[in-house]
Amino acid sequence: MRLRLAVTTTASQLPWEAVLAPGRGLVYDVLARIAPELGRQLHGEGVGAHGMVPFGHSAPVFPRARRARGQYAAGGSGTIEFGSPLPEVTEALARGLKERELLDWGGVALRLTGITTVEPPDFTAGRVQWRTATPVVLKGSGQNAEGVRVTRQAWVLPTEPEWPAYFQGNLRRKAETLGLDPQVALEAVTWVGPKRSFRVGEGAKPGAPVEVELSGPQETLRALWSWGLGQANAAGFGWVNA
Repeated sequence: MRLRLAVTTTASQLPWEAVLAPGRGLVYDVLARIAPELGRQLHGEGVGAHGMVPFGHSAPVFPRARRARGQYAAGGSGTIEFGSPLPEVTEALARGLKERELLDWGGVALRLTGITTVEPPDFTAGRVQWRTATPVVLKGSGQNAEGVRVTRQAWVLPTEPEWPAYFQGNLRRKAETLGLDPQVALEAVTWVGPKRSFRVGEGAKPGAPVEVELSGPQETLRALWSWGLGQANAAGFGWVNA
């Protein structure tokens, strides 16, 4: 399930370092007030055997903002989405956010004007084509051509040979984390957007938005739509367009 926040701002742009970074902190701040035990579990241990954190969010989007080269445009009315396949997470976020009039998004004031709950589609066909609004990030093996591991920070892009296998492995670990059928498969990568790096903590995470075709059980696809694709969804990466 997702929460779609309607916001307004008088700011004309967001700093690039504040496009994604504030979202995770906002989630944990709300959970600390509304559901502190849940917040501590997600932050400290994650969920399931893989220790994953099942929530994600988008960047703020302002459709009518004036665009300028090199800037992330803001201004007027916009939206931000938060989502999780765990109802207790979205319910706590909805209760906590309804108590707020202003959101501090990396030093930019966003006035919260409404919250809408968005249920995931049914996906009864068992096959979907999704495009992400934010870059998908994944770590690969870190091995060189001889099969020797040379780095732990081996970010891989969708155009690289290791990417499909690591992407599909991530999908299946998410399903296992939630106790759902893990027989979900990457059928095709139909589009790759420009490479983009965002700093959301220590160091920048590079990736690219993608359009992919997936097949799998209905409930697994619904959960992934609410969570996101690839790694670091809690930091805003891999958010699927509604």
